[in-house]
Amino acid sequence: MMRDVAIIGCSMTKFGRLDGKDLMEILVEASLKAIDDAGVSECDFDSVYVGNMLAGELSHQSAIASALVDRINLIPASAERIENGPASGGSAVKNGFLAVASGASDMVLVAGGEKMTGVDTSTISDLMSTLNHPDAEYVHGATMPAMAALFTRLYMERYSLTERHLAMVAVKNHANGMKNPYAALHKLCTVEDAMTSAMVSDPLRLYHCCPISDGAAAVVLCPAEKAKEFTTKPVKILGFGHATDTHTLQEREDPIILKSVKIAAERAFKMAKLNPRDMDVAELHDAFAILEIAESEDIGFFKKGEGQLALEKGVTAIDGELPINPSGGLKSKGHPVGATGVAQIVELVWQLRGEAGQRQVKDPERALACNFGGFGNNTIIHILERGD
Repeated sequence: MMRDVAIIGCSMTKFGRLDGKDLMEILVEASLKAIDDAGVSECDFDSVYVGNMLAGELSHQSAIASALVDRINLIPASAERIENGPASGGSAVKNGFLAVASGASDMVLVAGGEKMTGVDTSTISDLMSTLNHPDAEYVHGATMPAMAALFTRLYMERYSLTERHLAMVAVKNHANGMKNPYAALHKLCTVEDAMTSAMVSDPLRLYHCCPISDGAAAVVLCPAEKAKEFTTKPVKILGFGHATDTHTLQEREDPIILKSVKIAAERAFKMAKLNPRDMDVAELHDAFAILEIAESEDIGFFKKGEGQLALEKGVTAIDGELPINPSGGLKSKGHPVGATGVAQIVELVWQLRGEAGQRQVKDPERALACNFGGFGNNTIIHILERGD
C-alpha cells in the first residue's frame, strides 16, 4: 500500500547568469532555503536526489549528490544524481516521491541545478544536441532548435498555426516573467518584437526560444500524514506519469503528436483519479514556443489543433480559465536544464499555497507540471493538490 506524499518546503535561486557562483553553491542555496521553508533543519534526511544533466561537461564535477549531502551536512542520507536530459528535475521529483510513497524514506530532499553560462553558445548547443539520435540526427548537424523548427513547420501546415501565435506565447510568458522575481528575463515583449527578432531556425526566432540559464530549485518531501507536523500548507503529489517515445521524429506514427506527453498525462490522471478539466493551473515545458501549444493539446486541455485558439481567447493567461506558465515558463524564467522540472513544482507549490505574489492565480486547488526531455522522447508529468 503506497503512502500519500506531501511537499512541505520549497525554494529556488534566481535563474539567469549567476556570475561568481558555481553549481554547488547554487544547489546549496536552493536546498538550504527549502529545508528552512519546511522547518525541518533539525530532522534527519533519509534520501537526497539531485536532478542534473551536465555537471561533468560544464562544471567538471561528478557525484554532485554526494557532494551536496556533505556540503549541507545531511550525512548519512543516501544520495543520487538523476540524469534524464532536460527532464532530469522531473525524474528527481519522481524518485523522491517513490522513496516516500514506498515507505523506504520518511524525509527526502529533491534538488535540481545546472550551471550553463560561462561557456560559449556553440558549446551549449552542441551538448544539448547530443540528446538527438547520434546517427540519424546529430551526425547531420541537427540541433534542438532545428528539431523544434521542423516540428513547428509541420504544425503550421496542418493546423494553420502562424508566427503570430508563436509570438503570442512569448508575449504572454514575458509578461508573466515580469511578475516573477526569480525569472531570468525581466523584459516585456510585443508581438512585433517577437516577429522581427533574429531568426534562429526557420520559422523559430530568438523570442520563440528559451534563454540559456544558471539556477537551482529544491523541494522537501515527507509522508502526507506527517506533513502537518511541519507546515500548515502542505501540497500533496497526487500522481505522476512517465512515458517515452521513439528517439527520432521521423520514426513516429504522427510526428506532431507528442505521444510521450499524451501517455504520461493519461497515466498521471489515472493515478490521481482526475482528468484535465480538474486542473486550475499548469507549468508546461516551453523550451520553444510551439511546445506550450502542443503540450496543452496532448495533455488533454484542448483538442488537437485548438491550443492556439485558447491562447487567442486568453484562456491560458494568468486571469484566464486555465493559466499556463504563470512563472513566465522556460521562455522567460529560463531553462537551467537540471533545475527546470523541480522549479516547475516549486512554482506550483507557491501557487497552491497562495504565495505567488503579483502572478498569483485565483484560488487554485490542483495543478499540473510537464517536464519534457529530448525532443519529446521522455516526458514526466506530476499532479499536485492543495492540502487540507
